[in-house]
Amino acid sequence: MLKLGIIREGKTPPDKRVALTPEQCRFIMDNYQDVEIAVQKSEIRKFKDEQYQALGVPVVDSVQDCDVLIGVKEVPINELISGKKYLFFSHTFKEQPYNRDLLRAILEKNIQLIDWEVITNEKGQRLIAFGRYAGIVGCYNGFLAYGLKHGLYSLKRANSCEDRTEMEDQLQNIKLPSNFKLVLTGSGRVGGGALEIIHKMGMKQVSPEEFLSNNYDHPVFTQLKVGDYNKRKDGANFNKKEFFNDPKDYESDFLKYAKVADMYIACHYWDSRAPFIFSREDAKNNEWKISVVADVSCDIDCAVASTIRPSTIADPLYGYNPSTEKEDDFYAKNSIGVMAVDNLPCELPKDASVDFGEMFIEHVLNPLRGNDPQHIIDRASQTKNGKLTSYFSYLQDYVNG
Repeated sequence: MLKLGIIREGKTPPDKRVALTPEQCRFIMDNYQDVEIAVQKSEIRKFKDEQYQALGVPVVDSVQDCDVLIGVKEVPINELISGKKYLFFSHTFKEQPYNRDLLRAILEKNIQLIDWEVITNEKGQRLIAFGRYAGIVGCYNGFLAYGLKHGLYSLKRANSCEDRTEMEDQLQNIKLPSNFKLVLTGSGRVGGGALEIIHKMGMKQVSPEEFLSNNYDHPVFTQLKVGDYNKRKDGANFNKKEFFNDPKDYESDFLKYAKVADMYIACHYWDSRAPFIFSREDAKNNEWKISVVADVSCDIDCAVASTIRPSTIADPLYGYNPSTEKEDDFYAKNSIGVMAVDNLPCELPKDASVDFGEMFIEHVLNPLRGNDPQHIIDRASQTKNGKLTSYFSYLQDYVNG
């Protein structure tokens, strides 16, 4: 028998998401006779304790007797239970300095840490993530920002909406200029989420070439691949394999899009070896046109020059002054409006939780039950038996400090 415990989120600010909804817990209990579930009491979850209890899911004070403990955000060190198997986003595998002590505590407490972010199939593709909802909310927030920046319309904040349906009802309030142009980078889960909102608005997609050369009497967008906004320094043809292996011979070619676009939504995955998408010098160009950047990827002070800090759900917008290279008033005429919230899925906790739970049931539940021919759990386990696993031995220097 495998007993799963849904832990209470303990990080501040609080996160209302959960890995499994009441209906998903009930589904598992009905369809997997070898799995029990207990849910730790919580006052902050979007799904209330009573909703779990109404479906016969036990709600408990302590999950001490559970085998596998499942959460979303980092677990506070003082709440870790020794000897358990945990699944959560630990934000340690990239050697994030602010979570070094967390990983040390996990090792000291003999915890097997399985990080959601490194759960992959044999091809190295991620199996479970909140990225889709980052794209959905980030794109919506971008249009909210554009309306405010130019005094064209106002939208209800995503986190004030009950769910995605209510948020998407707001899209009918958007009134864009007839010649509006939007550029989007990224084609993974995050970019796909952004596309869901853009398609919901009925905006027409055009090719990068058409975007650059044509004028339109209706809003249009283009979605760029890495070969569209990067070029070889010597003028030779773009080579995707070469670029991903070693991009040192490449430079950004994004400025030509920034000269004709009104808004930019950044949903790309960026490698620190790659060229910045646009630099501080690019943003100073006299022909620069983009007035709002919704940076869903939210890499700070690097690939997207205007993203000089993350913003928050409570205060999602700020301005970037290209001349001073410093933060400015969002509404200032010469500033680029920036939306760079770094925990976007938290704004739609109900829908994001449903989506996440579906991925858990499809990809992770069976491996956790011991049916794991692809060794998914082994590969995603950063720690086991008080040591780093062979897959994450590179973290030893990080642990040592």
